[in-house]
Amino acid sequence: MKLVVGLGNPEKQYEFTRHNLGFLVLTALAEKYDLKYKKNALVQAVETKAVLEGENCSLMMPLTYMNNSGMAVKQWVDKKSVVLGNVLIICDDLALSFGQMRLRSSGTAGGHNGIKSLIEYLGTKDFARLRLGIGQPHPSQEAADYVLSNFTPGERKLLPDFINEAVACVASWVTQGTTATMNQFNKQRKDNE
Repeated sequence: MKLVVGLGNPEKQYEFTRHNLGFLVLTALAEKYDLKYKKNALVQAVETKAVLEGENCSLMMPLTYMNNSGMAVKQWVDKKSVVLGNVLIICDDLALSFGQMRLRSSGTAGGHNGIKSLIEYLGTKDFARLRLGIGQPHPSQEAADYVLSNFTPGERKLLPDFINEAVACVASWVTQGTTATMNQFNKQRKDNE
């Protein structure tokens, strides 16, 4: 069983903010595979079971808010006895330009509070994460305000293609694993820059 987790904040006001890019990718996955999310009775999250490209998966969006994402993921991993090598976290990233994405097999939080929470609750940095670039705030803008702001009209136009590329990356990760997917998608994106 593979677990794909999109990070974000559950309230409607955050739906199209930069920090909710993980939720937007999981919403697109559900649309592509005709899936419906429902509240999980055992975990503070909405979840759906799926067969993606022939592989059994669970797709999950924590309802614990970004800064406590690790709590819901830890609950799920413990209850399902999932190996962390079968977990993929999808999150926004300030260090990448809008539209860039990088898959990594492990790493630090890099200032991302959702990843920081996951490292804290899971007790390790060794889990795959798909980092989706949202760009840098203006020098006069606080990072916290920037990540909670809505995408610009220009970004909204590019967002569907960016999300579709992330969905393709997730499907590849499910079937090919982290290394092969990194080789394909990290290189592919670099070639297109």
